[in-house]
Amino acid sequence: MSTILEEIIQEKEREVVILKQTYKTKGNLKQKRHVQSLYEMFMQSQYINIIAEIKRASPSKGMINPDVNPPEQGKQYQEHGAGAISVLTDYPFFKGTMDDLSAVREAVDLPVLNKDFIIDEIQINRAKDYGANVILLIAAALPKHRLQQLFTYAREQDLEVLFEVHNEAELKVAKEIGATIIGINNRDLKTFEVDLATTEKLAALIDTEKTLVISESGIKTTADVERIKQVGVRGILVGETMMRSRHLEKTFAELRIQL
Repeated sequence: MSTILEEIIQEKEREVVILKQTYKTKGNLKQKRHVQSLYEMFMQSQYINIIAEIKRASPSKGMINPDVNPPEQGKQYQEHGAGAISVLTDYPFFKGTMDDLSAVREAVDLPVLNKDFIIDEIQINRAKDYGANVILLIAAALPKHRLQQLFTYAREQDLEVLFEVHNEAELKVAKEIGATIIGINNRDLKTFEVDLATTEKLAALIDTEKTLVISESGIKTTADVERIKQVGVRGILVGETMMRSRHLEKTFAELRIQL
């Protein structure tokens, strides 16, 4: 029985075949605004910074907010104190599109993360064309040599990389590749179970003076943020909580705590 991650990667492999036949890189389709480096902004901040995510659905939760207006949501995130915005652009599993990304890029002045399952350089080209400043690489998705190739290629394109890990073996890969922004996913991408102890365990193995650590998934309360702050986390990626929030100002106030 295949895992959800395996199913997603299989779908991405099919998408990449089509992309290579149909997509031509033309330089930025959307003028990429000059924005501060996500790494520098988060490392210099006196607060736990939030990467606020825009996603309509997920495999584990189903439909979350199908009627979201991405640029308006992005503007609200920026207004209430987001440090960056993540836009999920996978359609089959998360109901997102690249047009969502470009619309958010036009609406905000913050770093924008193209949250997708990247397995090929052409997806990186497309991310840059649509205005992304940061891309996601998932350690569990690919072998180390391929992750290294994609990491190097993204940096050559002047894109930052959020390198996502879930266990010690993946963290070792992140360090060897030279990742300076490491996302620790509290959700096991094979079982989709969530445990904040994952961040506590792995962050303790990272030099947080030099590496930006982002805790991802399952962060809902001030107590959650206080807990992971103790191990040197300087940023959190929050999706479902933001998408379900009816009072974003209050949600940001609860999660964006002082370091």
